[in-house]
Amino acid sequence: LTKMGVLEKIKEIEAEMARTQKNKATEYHLGLLKAKLAKYRSQLLDDAKSSGGGGEGFEARKSGDARAVLIGFPSVGKSTLLNKVTKTKSETGAYEYTTLTCVPGNIEYKGSNIQLLDLPGIIEGASKGIGRGKQVIAVARTADVIVMMLDAGKGAVHKKLLRKELESVGIRLNQRPPNIYIKEKKTGGMIYTSAVPQTKGVNERLCRDILKQQKNSQCRSHSSRRYYNRSIY
Repeated sequence: LTKMGVLEKIKEIEAEMARTQKNKATEYHLGLLKAKLAKYRSQLLDDAKSSGGGGEGFEARKSGDARAVLIGFPSVGKSTLLNKVTKTKSETGAYEYTTLTCVPGNIEYKGSNIQLLDLPGIIEGASKGIGRGKQVIAVARTADVIVMMLDAGKGAVHKKLLRKELESVGIRLNQRPPNIYIKEKKTGGMIYTSAVPQTKGVNERLCRDILKQQKNSQCRSHSSRRYYNRSIY
């Protein structure tokens, strides 16, 4: 699919999810829709990454012991913070979109070297490809730590919007990733196991159908605890 085709698919799935009542009878259907939505949104980010991040030099080579990225709306002080805590000089100004690309810096702390990236500001709808959001979020997915920068006067609103944009592409802040593993096999079809009975919406049928969506029919899948639909995408 082209970028416009993917965006249209995302729009259609979101509309169907909005029309569907949330109850036990629709859990399975909503689970499949969420899986499709996650797939298409990931495709948008993968396209951004494979195309060089939307511009020469946008992505920085990963280095050091850990990578942290500064995420926020335009003109909230990301470049100022980078300039304060590293030796890098990122352009600052009293206008939006001063930073147009990824600017790397390094912090040395107790013998550790932490790479800190100043990223362009994102806006609402970034995860759907608006502005340079795709490229920014694609870089954020490679980070070990995400530092959310907020406008002091709009902190609560900005925080809610940023979390929504990041979570829509599978980035969960301050949460452990689901303890589910998938191991590919050459033969034998699909094998599903779980350490505990799945009673929260994620069951064997849903897992099998999601894996089929991903064209993964030769694999072993194992869950170590109970999961809700919303916690695995």
